[in-house]
Amino acid sequence: MSSGPLVKRYARAILELAVEARQVELIGKELGELATSWQTSSELRELYANPEFTPAVRKAVLQELLTTAGVSQLTRNSVLYLADHNRLPALPEIAHSFNALAEHAAGTVRAEVTSAAPLSEAYYTQLQKALEQVTGHKVSIERKTDPNLIAGVVTRVGDRVLDGSIRARLADLKDTLKPA
Repeated sequence: MSSGPLVKRYARAILELAVEARQVELIGKELGELATSWQTSSELRELYANPEFTPAVRKAVLQELLTTAGVSQLTRNSVLYLADHNRLPALPEIAHSFNALAEHAAGTVRAEVTSAAPLSEAYYTQLQKALEQVTGHKVSIERKTDPNLIAGVVTRVGDRVLDGSIRARLADLKDTLKPA
């Protein structure tokens, strides 16, 4: 399932239930952990892709996974509902959409900060304050590393990209030095 209206519809429905239960943060965390489990477990994906496994076997394995994970009843019901409607492969997208909708509802924007190497806590704190001043919203920073950057930082806030990487500066320099 590609990210689209159906993913957002499921995410919005789960968010509405989470808001009503006052468990938005917990549900977001649990969905994220289960989405990671789905992405990292080839056995779990194979279980749902292989027609040799009956729906009863799939459901039993999923219920055992949910019990072991100790998730809330709301998360359990939501994931089982997704499984019953053959939407479990979309769990990572639904979890991502859920968290984006929850942040938006809370007035928070997400900033994706990619650097060549991990940065200090002080840098992230300073960057967060600066981004909050620029955007006028509370900012949640998602940290990533990419050794291909050489040095510098690339920050993405929504659809705006602030590229302060050495790679970008070298590309700009190369374009400047090209003969016309």
